[in-house]
Amino acid sequence: MNALYTAEALSTGQGREGRVATSDGSFDVSMTPPKELGGSGAGTNPEQLFAAGFAACFHSALHAVARGRKIKIENSTVGGRVQIGNNDEGGFKLAVELEVVIPELEQGLAQELADAAHLVCPYSNATRGNIDVTVTVSDD
Repeated sequence: MNALYTAEALSTGQGREGRVATSDGSFDVSMTPPKELGGSGAGTNPEQLFAAGFAACFHSALHAVARGRKIKIENSTVGGRVQIGNNDEGGFKLAVELEVVIPELEQGLAQELADAAHLVCPYSNATRGNIDVTVTVSDD
């Protein structure tokens, strides 16, 4: 792969109980497990970071696909939901739900754009075949 950009982050402490910061200093956050996993929930967690990254990346892909088709979209949103659970082999697995809202478009066209974005989004391509990812187009 010819890398166009490389992001760097460093985790210190004990992973879910510590800090994560980027090498450029633009992001520095306390990590704490959610209450559901026995933590205090006072900081952020890897699942929240993954949900945020996937939602933002997918939203960019959605706009790129729309621009490529000369379709103007405004007021769109992409919500990301990441779940963690047992994988029945002693470890854990993730599942992702993305909710796409494009208020000014007809449902069928919005679904076409979301399906096309799912084919080009780097997060979608990285997770395809590895974890369950559901993309839903909603009108609210």
